[in-house]
Amino acid sequence: MANPLRDMSVIMQGLVAAAIAVVLVLVGIYLPFSPVAQEKEQVEKAIATRTALTQEVTQLQVYKQRYGELKSDMDALNKQLDTLKTIVPEEKETDEFIRLLQGAATESNVAIRSLKAKAVVPKDNNYYEMPFEVQADGPYFNVLDFFDPDKTKGGHYPLRPGSTVSGIFTATTYFTKPGDVTPAAGAAKPGVKH
Repeated sequence: MANPLRDMSVIMQGLVAAAIAVVLVLVGIYLPFSPVAQEKEQVEKAIATRTALTQEVTQLQVYKQRYGELKSDMDALNKQLDTLKTIVPEEKETDEFIRLLQGAATESNVAIRSLKAKAVVPKDNNYYEMPFEVQADGPYFNVLDFFDPDKTKGGHYPLRPGSTVSGIFTATTYFTKPGDVTPAAGAAKPGVKH
């Protein structure tokens, strides 16, 4: 049996071998289940993943650059919050508020006749207002001292001896903890001052 490849010249044998190699490479590249095609698919997926991650890193670098600024802002806000917590109590301190109000009235020689709790009002999700309707009376200048207004504003009105001033006003206390925000059921009435 004759071998047609042996009958060809060396140049022709080289061209046939090159053509066979090209066909094998093309089959390896374009055949879906060939190892070359699978490697090519994995490389394309890796490139796409790298591109997506590079874009994400680029977007997040802005936050890395602003981290120091955001951290200093956060520290300043935490200090401000700590300061506000020392001013505004965390819990409703109704008893303490009533004692302070009664103490101020006693020092000013003013009588608190009634004290009625009103509904608790949430403000800006940061704190709560707890208002009380207060009825008080006493001599004019004593009521003036109770409120402790700026003495330079307004003038003093002439009063007859023994005259008193009576009024109803709202006193409000504040707290931050949302626990039980319902006001007292009835009116709290401190002792009447004589």
